[in-house]
Amino acid sequence: MIIVWILLGLVVLLAVVGVVMYNGLIGLRNKVEEGWRQIDVELKRRHDLIPNLVETVKGYASHERGTLEEVMQARSTAMSGASTPAAAAQAEGQLSQALGRLMAVAEAYPDLKANQNFLALQQELTSTEDRIASSRRYYNALVRELNTKVESVPSNIVANMAGVKRAEYFETPATEAVAPSVSFGGDSAVGGSGTPAVSASTQPGAVGGSSTQPGGAPGALPQAQAPGATQPDPTSDSAGPGTSGA
Repeated sequence: MIIVWILLGLVVLLAVVGVVMYNGLIGLRNKVEEGWRQIDVELKRRHDLIPNLVETVKGYASHERGTLEEVMQARSTAMSGASTPAAAAQAEGQLSQALGRLMAVAEAYPDLKANQNFLALQQELTSTEDRIASSRRYYNALVRELNTKVESVPSNIVANMAGVKRAEYFETPATEAVAPSVSFGGDSAVGGSGTPAVSASTQPGAVGGSSTQPGGAPGALPQAQAPGATQPDPTSDSAGPGTSGA
């Protein structure tokens, strides 16, 4: 009889542990879904700001038609509704690159940078990008926690029985780790080719070193200075051959 009670106690204990693990997994899955919805809200806000930004730039740089169309095409692709966080991250990464090129164009027009509507849009876009980065970090932390439980013993047994699967990170492709920042300061440097320089963003990348948010990485972003380029030494004698000293 004692053995029967011991076995019954073990069954009850296992059932309680299983229920606790199940509830924990379901709670984490729901938090991951909630975190993704928050990212989606911020991405939609970003998409809504872009048309006004493009129209404002067009008023000062209408001949930059190719760049403006590229931004709108990238926005359309990003809004098409990616089926997975990885696909969404790739589309958003391409949009970020297009926006970076648009901002580089804007640097060449002082009147545009002084436009109040343009400055307001810049502030809104910068604020939105910060919220996207914050939401992405929160989402990725939840994904990491969920995936750890789904892969660990014994919670993986409960996860398989409950149909709880790994979630995808919202990661930034490696080539986008240094993205152009949205900056309209009047002290930006201009490269020798006449193309405005784009400063590197301080916005942190996603967990996993990839994007995200949650694909193949798109082409490299324009940089303010080509890798390996050297600056002239200001202490060297700039006088040409044959020039004699005083």
